[in-house]
Amino acid sequence: MKITAFNGSPQAEKSATHVIVQKFLEGAEAAGAAVDNVFLINQNINHCTGCFACWFKTPGRCIFNDDMELLLEKYMSSDIICLATPVYTWNMTAALKNFVDRLVPLRCPVATQAEGRYDMNVRMKFPEAVVISNAGFPGENNFATIKEVFKSANPVVEIYRNCGKLLKASNPELKAVVEEYLGYVKQAGFELGSGQSVSDTTKEKLQMELVRPDQYIKMMNI
Repeated sequence: MKITAFNGSPQAEKSATHVIVQKFLEGAEAAGAAVDNVFLINQNINHCTGCFACWFKTPGRCIFNDDMELLLEKYMSSDIICLATPVYTWNMTAALKNFVDRLVPLRCPVATQAEGRYDMNVRMKFPEAVVISNAGFPGENNFATIKEVFKSANPVVEIYRNCGKLLKASNPELKAVVEEYLGYVKQAGFELGSGQSVSDTTKEKLQMELVRPDQYIKMMNI
């Protein structure tokens, strides 16, 4: 079992998103999975120009000779990939969006249709997907756009963490709550790393509230 995380946060290893991803990968590794953690902001990835050379001139290969070639190998050699991002203006970050756009060579110009939805055919079987996202505000509405965007990836588990600034809290009381939550994230990673599905119990625990929204807003406004 190989699990690769692609973290789109501009703050890379200093990000609150990384706090969640790191714990998820710890759990997967404890279960025996091989894990890899890629910080996309540190990679040289050109923007897709929409030339479609990767479909018609050099099938499966992009015109750009950049870090994406190795990243595509990491992507396709994984059993599970994790797409991780903080919420920036209701959506994924530009770093993750740029990476996702450059996945185009993995598809080919043959249209498919399933249950009224149209897409392009894939060249080979895609890995299973996990989505991890955190927002600096309370409320589940922050993730509405991201959930819709990644619906087509049919994620095996989605981890959405509101009040994300608390993930790096130094207050002992808050820290204890965060550690409890991260324990459930680690459990989710362990279950997937073991080749299982994430249990309904674990999924429910991943929805735990860190603090009441009014308390969090009061902290934000200090």
